[in-house]
Amino acid sequence: MNALFAPGFFTNGIVHSALIVGAVVAVVAAIVGTFTVLRAQSFAGHALGEVGATGGSAAILAGTNPLWGFIGIAVVAAAAIELLGVRQPRSRDLATGLVLGAGLGLAALFLYLGATSQSTTGASITVLFGSLFVVSMQMVPSIVALSIVALAIVLVCYRWLLLTSLNPDLAAARGVSLRLVSALYLLALAIAVSLSAETIGAVLSTALLVGPPAAALRLTKRPTAALVVAAGIGVLATWLGILLAYDSYTWPPSGRGWPVSFFIVVFVFCFYLLAQLHGRKLTRG
Repeated sequence: MNALFAPGFFTNGIVHSALIVGAVVAVVAAIVGTFTVLRAQSFAGHALGEVGATGGSAAILAGTNPLWGFIGIAVVAAAAIELLGVRQPRSRDLATGLVLGAGLGLAALFLYLGATSQSTTGASITVLFGSLFVVSMQMVPSIVALSIVALAIVLVCYRWLLLTSLNPDLAAARGVSLRLVSALYLLALAIAVSLSAETIGAVLSTALLVGPPAAALRLTKRPTAALVVAAGIGVLATWLGILLAYDSYTWPPSGRGWPVSFFIVVFVFCFYLLAQLHGRKLTRG
């Protein structure tokens, strides 16, 4: 048992916080991410995650939690993507690219200022790669509240989201407002990406958002089942990542431990590969 769980794993308050926050964020990212994959808007999710570095670094410079910076800039960026691409839906990728470029330019400035400021030592690492072990218990209520908002949007708009994701022309013919559904979806996406950026960093947030849903949709074609499977994969990958990251503090060479985000991304990638292999076997069978 001790070979798998290092001493103190079950009694460490920081680990408890990481397990709770990691599970909540993984579920939200998986559910919102399933619609991201169905709507073929993975690039938008990636862009919001990358742009989140702007808000996260600005928040650290201002002396506040990066989560509020992630949320603020992600919502603004989502609104910009919607407004720039609303007239011609096919131009959404172009709008996303423009927002991404502008955001990364500001992120470079804020990260530079953070790196050259003694008061924000390590800000770049925190923003770009995150760490579940630095999320305090005081932030748990805020993270849970934001998660509830994102899940509530999906629950209330579930049928509209599903229809507009699978057949937007049919949805429009039935009188569904594509613009309204798109705006609400982007709001949920902004929250989910921000929560992911808070836990595994702005650079890697897309992995938790897209990886588990992509694997789930290889295992089942039913959207409702895919939501459950994606959530399960996300939580499992996150918890295994936390476990190995905690164990790694006793590993060579430095004895400082490996980033939890690294393990989470590796597990997500492995689960996707396994789902891909399983899907090919079913196709051949």
